[in-house]
Amino acid sequence: MAYSASNYHSQVGEEFAKCVTTGTGGDIEIVVHASGSLYPGDQIKRAVQTGQANIGERLLSAHQNESALFGFDSIPFLATSFDDHAKLWAAAEKPVTELLASQGLHLLYSVPWPPQGLYFNKPVTSVADMKGVKFRSYSNATARLAELTGMLPVQIEAAEISQAFATGVAESMISSGATGYDRKVWESLSHFYTADAWIPRNYVFVNMDAWDGLSDANKSVMEGCAGLAQYAGTWRAKEYTDFTLRELAKNGMTVEAPSDELAAELKAIGDTMTTEWLEQAGDAGQAIVDAYKAE
Repeated sequence: MAYSASNYHSQVGEEFAKCVTTGTGGDIEIVVHASGSLYPGDQIKRAVQTGQANIGERLLSAHQNESALFGFDSIPFLATSFDDHAKLWAAAEKPVTELLASQGLHLLYSVPWPPQGLYFNKPVTSVADMKGVKFRSYSNATARLAELTGMLPVQIEAAEISQAFATGVAESMISSGATGYDRKVWESLSHFYTADAWIPRNYVFVNMDAWDGLSDANKSVMEGCAGLAQYAGTWRAKEYTDFTLRELAKNGMTVEAPSDELAAELKAIGDTMTTEWLEQAGDAGQAIVDAYKAE
């Protein structure tokens, strides 16, 4: 797992692992390695595909260069509330599961992050204020957002965030309150704007050969534990949203909604990025958006 042991995604992963070990009577033992300690975030998916690790968790939108479908959860301002995002996931789950299966991965469960906001080391009231700012990028969508706002994208994994801000390698990012809280970004950054841009998801998947080698009974246990993990993780994401925003403010950050000017400019950028994503994702992407909007 790429995120710190204190992050709720990692904690849900720990509980899932214990559930599986207990439920299978010790037939399957899952050991959790948090903070990218076994493989860095950008290597986890490949490590599981090749069988170097049997199971892992990854933010799949970081692999949007492989398939635009992996970025369905990072379309700016398409689904900005947990209720809307649940509908979007319902529309996307089957095609994403099938895509992972075609890559030799069996999807077990998926948990959302809190809504994404913008972090800066200065007040920002318009897109013009962002020009030239060094921006943490971790996916096609975040790199494109940087390009459209005049910021300078810098590729940085979650485990490297604190050091990147402390050393000035990055000065801004779009992320959840959870990541900012985990990494104590108030030590380097001053402002968080609750843009509610999108709600990305983490996905836990298992190597397909390893999965196929399990007994039906053990598969059933893992699927049951996965269902519990997805439910618990989604609940925690909602609870954690308010908690982390309060903590950012308590530690001295200015936490507020974007100005009307900035919100309008970001919405226009979101419209551009939605159009671009639909062009890349083709009929499969259009089917997800159509199914979501039909809910």
